[in-house]
Amino acid sequence: MRNVAHCVRVSAAGLAAATILGAEVIGVGNAAAQAYPERPITIIVPFPAGGPSDALVRALSEQLRTSLGQTIIVENVSGASGSLGTSRVARAAADGYTLGIGGYVPHVINPVVLSVPYDPMRDFAPIAPLATSAHLIAARKTLPANDLKGLIAWLKANPDMATNGTSGVASAIHLAGIFFQRETGTRFAFVPYRGSVPAMQDLVAGQIDFMIDVASGSLPHARAGSIKAYAVTKGSRLEAAPEIPTVDEAGLAGFHMSTWFALYAPKATPRDVIAKLNAAVIAALADPAVRKRLADLGQEIFPREQQAPEALAAFQKAEIDKWSPIIKAAGLKAE
Repeated sequence: MRNVAHCVRVSAAGLAAATILGAEVIGVGNAAAQAYPERPITIIVPFPAGGPSDALVRALSEQLRTSLGQTIIVENVSGASGSLGTSRVARAAADGYTLGIGGYVPHVINPVVLSVPYDPMRDFAPIAPLATSAHLIAARKTLPANDLKGLIAWLKANPDMATNGTSGVASAIHLAGIFFQRETGTRFAFVPYRGSVPAMQDLVAGQIDFMIDVASGSLPHARAGSIKAYAVTKGSRLEAAPEIPTVDEAGLAGFHMSTWFALYAPKATPRDVIAKLNAAVIAALADPAVRKRLADLGQEIFPREQQAPEALAAFQKAEIDKWSPIIKAAGLKAE
């Protein structure tokens, strides 16, 4: 009996020690989470500098720096329609110090049309949706047509002669062009670029005829009179450019298309870190100066109730379910 009692006493003592040790480990883990971030955070933009996603991140970066107390480094890693930079995020350490801008192109289109080394739903931890941007149907300023109906008529009168700039094969802009052909019965050549910025530069220079670029990339040039803006691809006019008609008003009813952007971390990033990042994003998106800046870029912020990580995951799944069959039916495949 004495031996049994002794064993019980030893076991009890061991359990107490284990409990203390466990509490200490948990305490260390909590302390580490509370200390985050302890060094600069890199946000990878998988497209060239100056593009819509790049402009969005840079508009948010100062407020994120204030909220998180660390420098935000924006790194452009472009190529393969955004899949190179997105792959790098998927492979990064899950510590909250390497994040990535994702969205419609890298998380919806690319997994269908490219052989990407990541799974869009399983290899990332959603942080928050950021903004969505409708597209503008725009042309070089010397193109004869002065409205959307005129553009369609001109394209039909010149089959296979016009050039449509895209941000690469199987990009969102390319997909918009394919849908435009199908909806209007027009035929034209696609000219792929390494991103929307160089494509827009050639449109401004008159080297290509037209583009269906996101509003945040084309609106500044339309305001400057460098290109002609015919219509916005949504059911309501842009707050930042109410003078531009919708496609419904301009004669192409129902041609609605938007590109959305969101912030992601590598999978297995600690929940406490995700929560801190989500709170910082929400605070940045609520800042009046940030909201004005994004509105000026033609970007619309997701409603507050849709800014949670879980809401982003659900939205992304719905987008994949909606667009994957459409993309496959179009036979869209990257070269």
